[in-house]
Amino acid sequence: MTARAELIADTALALLVERGMRGLTHRAVDEAAGLPQGSTSNHARTRQALLEAAVRRLADREARMLALEEMPGPDGGLDALTDGLALALHRYLTRHRELLVARYELGMEATRRPALRDYYDRMGQRFREPLTALLRGAGSSDPERHTLSLAAWCEGLLFSCAVGTFHTSVPGLAEVRRGMAELLGGMLGGGAAAAGTDHQPVSPSHPSPVGANNGG
Repeated sequence: MTARAELIADTALALLVERGMRGLTHRAVDEAAGLPQGSTSNHARTRQALLEAAVRRLADREARMLALEEMPGPDGGLDALTDGLALALHRYLTRHRELLVARYELGMEATRRPALRDYYDRMGQRFREPLTALLRGAGSSDPERHTLSLAAWCEGLLFSCAVGTFHTSVPGLAEVRRGMAELLGGMLGGGAAAAGTDHQPVSPSHPSPVGANNGG
């Protein structure tokens, strides 16, 4: 994306959080971004194009923040994988909750727009495939099914703590890690990681297995 394209897409995401789907218009993006009228229309002529730009930018920002490609390899063991996933999830939940709200807005709109549904799902493959590869490398007996289980658990935690009934009681990193360890231990047979009581969880002040420069 060019700098202007990023500005337009970032502004669109911010408007989704602030005003919801009805408040996302080409004119509103121009005004909020401080651009001349018509700038957004020149970049994304239709509403579908504007929504796709927002989805693409959201996926780019999520990918940079989650950094799944930097997760520990199979040789790192289940504890290292648990640390990496828990840290990425906690970072998303505590530093980028506005992206979650934007994603929920776009996901709901995709249920009403088949073309957007297709585009939204294709962007989602950027995360499903690396996650499946991680689980396969960790010894999963059914990587596709376990990907669904892991994604569903993560999505449930994110939704509950970002916009659901637990939005005022977001768990700390150690608590997220315990839940992740229980889930992965059950799926992959890692009893030590599932117990998780004697392991020192990664914190932002410790070396990060997902990269200290990926705060998003």
